[in-house]
Amino acid sequence: MRVKVQLYARLRELAGGAEWTCDVPTGATVADVWRAIAADHPALAPFERSVSSARNEEFAKRTTAVADGDEVAFLPPVSGGA
Repeated sequence: MRVKVQLYARLRELAGGAEWTCDVPTGATVADVWRAIAADHPALAPFERSVSSARNEEFAKRTTAVADGDEVAFLPPVSGGA
């Protein structure tokens, strides 16, 4: 099945773009999508444990199942503020 992947901020910079399509097997999870995109863009691998994820614009756990046509987004950790 095919999902749309979006990367934000530093992740986008490291991967050299913001959007991809990713083919994953039926029954895949958000974590499987991350592993697939990180395999294509090894500079992302160190962020595996610190990224936040969303499926179809709602925050999602790494164990959340994905379906064909879903949009999966990964966001790096954020710091700062006043």
